[in-house]
Formats: sequence, structure tokens, C-alpha cells
Amino acid sequence: MFLRITLISLVVAILGYYFLSQPNPISVKVVAIEVGQVQTTVANTRVGTVKPCRRAFLAPAVGDKLTKLNVREGDVVKQGQLLMEVWNHGLQAQIGLRQAEIINKQALAVQACHLADGAQRDAGRKQKLRLHKQVISEEQVDDAITEALAKKAACQAARAAVEVSKASLIVAQVALERSWVRAPFDGTVAEVNVELGEYVTPSPPGIATLPAIDLLDTSCLYISAPIDEVDAPLLKLGMSACVSLDAFTGKRCSGTVTRIAPYVLEKEKQARTVEVEVTLVDSKDIKGLLPGYSADIEVLVESKEKTLRIPTETIMEGNHVLVLQDGIIQQRSFKPGLSNWAYTEVLSGLESGEQVVVSLGRDGVQVGARAQAE
Repeated sequence: MFLRITLISLVVAILGYYFLSQPNPISVKVVAIEVGQVQTTVANTRVGTVKPCRRAFLAPAVGDKLTKLNVREGDVVKQGQLLMEVWNHGLQAQIGLRQAEIINKQALAVQACHLADGAQRDAGRKQKLRLHKQVISEEQVDDAITEALAKKAACQAARAAVEVSKASLIVAQVALERSWVRAPFDGTVAEVNVELGEYVTPSPPGIATLPAIDLLDTSCLYISAPIDEVDAPLLKLGMSACVSLDAFTGKRCSGTVTRIAPYVLEKEKQARTVEVEVTLVDSKDIKGLLPGYSADIEVLVESKEKTLRIPTETIMEGNHVLVLQDGIIQQRSFKPGLSNWAYTEVLSGLESGEQVVVSLGRDGVQVGARAQAE
């Protein structure tokens, strides 16, 4: 009896020492494996930029002194509105001269054509006299016919001269229009880089200079961003996309992929990328945006609405995760499916409801460690 009590006491002491000598369970953050939405997305590798669908750098086609400037920065203008004008008095004088020439030549044409009509009637009368009474010679008839034809040709030449003068007037008007700068579309004036009285010249071919007026169409905006060349083959025109901006909270998800560059950009010391454009179609998403804002895009490639998923941040190298089971941290491997930065689909190896460890970097988190969920 005494021996039995002694043995029991010894076992209790050993067990007590074992449990007392064990370290206290560490506290870990866990998340239960659940069913939810998982999407495969592609994001830009470097920051993108908000750009207007239309932008025009405007300058007069001819160089001269600026005499009219009808807009300021921030003005909203309509298509065809006159924005600026350089000195063109000489061109206006040319137009006045051409208009006077037209009036003069029209009068000369009327005169020549009346003379032609009179000569034609005279030739007709002489032909009748020669035919019935033979009181005039055949030579006189021929002279009358020749004069009638000549005056008819003079009439036609006078009318052609009127058309030439009209064409010259059009040429002068075109030259005058080259001294004007009109808005090519409805838009907002972003910059005005000239002042009244300054000498304005167009940019020489191949040499970029400041535009006289920078005009933006902000009714339509898109985001241009570089995508890594590895991800580019996954993208197609028309795919949905979300846009995130540093200047605003939340995402704007009315985007559509409208352009995928047909070439790869190669820049020194940078990954090779493909430029992708995403256009926002919802007016609410466009509201408040300004060209030049930095932006990121996330293009939706594939989506599953109800599938087993785990947070992507819990996945270790080799598709392993740490699971808290019966107070012990265990390592499990699984087969992944769709994935993005937030969630990864679980095809096999894990069950719904199991607790996956999130706080992987916490001290003491390792396989076999005693732990408790926060």
C-alpha cells in the first residue's frame, strides 16, 4: 500500500514538473479558413498617371507679335472658340484686295459677255442678209462670225478670271486663319505661356518648346501605367479594372482596359514593362480627378465568387502554412488556385474552419510551439 502511494506521488510529481517546466503558450493571431471571393489580378509595377483623353499643345502656325489673348488659365472653352491672334493686318489687307479684285473682274466679265452677245446677234443678222438678199459679201459674214467667237471666248476668260480671284481670296483667308488659334475641342485651359505684345513662333520641327496654350479635355480621363512583361500576356482589351489614387481613399472600379501597348519598354536599370491604359467610364469616378495625379491600376483577370480561401500573407515558401490545432502550431502544405495580394484559393490540403496563423513574424512562432489564439 505504501509502495503504491509512493509510485502515484512520484508520477504526479514527474507530470507536475513536466507541465511546470513547459514554456507558457505564446499568443498568435489566427484567421479561420472560409469560403469567399478570390480574384486573380494584375497590378502595375511602377506608379501610373492620370491623363486626359485629349490634350492639345497649341501655337499659331505663323510667327508674329501677339495682338489678342482671349483666355486665361482655368478658362473653359468651346470647340472653335478664338483663343489668341497674332498680328495679321497685312493678311487682312490682302483679303480686302482680293475682294475688290473679284468685284472688278465680275464687272469686266459682265461687259465682255454683253459684247459677246451683241457680236453673236450681229453675225446672225449678216448671215441672214447674205442668205436671202446677198447684199453683203461672204468675207463680211466670216469676219462677223469670227468676232462673235472671239468675244464669246473673252466672256469665258473673264468669268474664269473671276473664279481665279475667288480662289485667291480663299488662299488669303487660309493664310489669315493661320494667324488665329482656335480651340480644337471643348476643354479647359491648363497653361498660357505667352503675353500680349510678345513675339510668338511655332515650334521648329523636331524641337520641343513651350506651347502658347495647353488645352485639356477633362470630360474623359484614363490612367496610363506600366505592367511587368511577365503579366502582360494575361491582359485583354475590355477587362475590368480598379484604380487607386494617393490623393483619395478607396478604389474606383469602373475602369476598362482600353489600350495595351504593342511593344515592350526597355529602360536602363528597370524591369521591362508594357504600357497599359485604363479608362474610367463612370462620371462619379472621374469627378474630382485632375490630370497628373499618381494612380495605380488593378486589372481583373479571373474571379471565383464562392471558393475556399486563406489570406495570402499567411503563405510561406513552398505553399506551406502554419495551423493552430489543439494548442500546437503545425505546418501544413496545400495546393493553391487563384491568387492576389489579399486572398489565395485553396484547392486541397486544408479544410474550412481550420485556424491559420497570421502573425508569422512573432517571436516563438514555429512548428511544435504551444500557442493560443488572440
